Amino acid sequence: MKVGVVGNPRYRDLKAVLEYIGRQAPQRGMTLLAEESLGPFWTGELATLSSVELDALLTFGGDGTLLRGARLLGGREVPILGVNFGRLGFLTTATREGLDQALDCLVAGRFVIERRQVLQASIRDGSGAQRSAQMAVNDVAVHKGGVARVVRVNVFINGENVGPYSADGIIVATPTGSTAYSLSAGGPIVVPGVEAILVTPIAAHTLAVRPLVVPATYRIVVEPIQGWADDLLVSFDGQTGTTLAPGESVDVRRADHRVCLVRLGGDGFFRRMRQKLHWGDLSDRESVP
Repeated sequence: MKVGVVGNPRYRDLKAVLEYIGRQAPQRGMTLLAEESLGPFWTGELATLSSVELDALLTFGGDGTLLRGARLLGGREVPILGVNFGRLGFLTTATREGLDQALDCLVAGRFVIERRQVLQASIRDGSGAQRSAQMAVNDVAVHKGGVARVVRVNVFINGENVGPYSADGIIVATPTGSTAYSLSAGGPIVVPGVEAILVTPIAAHTLAVRPLVVPATYRIVVEPIQGWADDLLVSFDGQTGTTLAPGESVDVRRADHRVCLVRLGGDGFFRRMRQKLHWGDLSDRESVP
């Protein structure tokens, strides 16, 4: 079984954990290939993960590390098992303490795959020519660079102009991303498995603009209004980004591939909501006799 390894060097326990799985892998029939940036932490084989065939991917860090690992797969639907080193870990499924059990389940196939929707975003000029394209598991955000300032854009959904948006930014999110940046901006939670795309304004400057949920087959185009296109940025999962020049637009649609998240037994979406987001937690209230 050939397994890729991605990790976040900011976690001080990473080297010890990587050394541990390096010792454990052979007896489980696993061949490990680590991303090249892990060279200082890894004594085994390094590889450019986008160019090798993998049976699974292990990520060690938080949700951000898992998202980065998904991009390194380059659109291949490889099962991703996320081991949480961070605080929240909403997308990850295993912990350091349960690593042995997680590896055993991975090798034996005792897991469930959640196939998560992905966005494909293209930056296009006025003639429709594509300048760049990137994928996003959580969201694509259009916002100002530097200090927070208002943006004014037209949003087109399936070719129809929804109208001008005046806000600090616009988030186009998947159901997976509905519990990330979109949620903090006031967007709804959409259960993974629902085929939808969210359009959420960031701090809208009018009460007449609210988050929208549209079918996943729809195409979303965000086009800056003339005179308001300076210093605009487009971010993908909050990790990579590009500038948006005057006359350009962001074209977002559902990607052809999915991201495959490994889920171990008992790790349901609503359980994670209760544990990670403290959904429905009334423990801070005094009980009334």
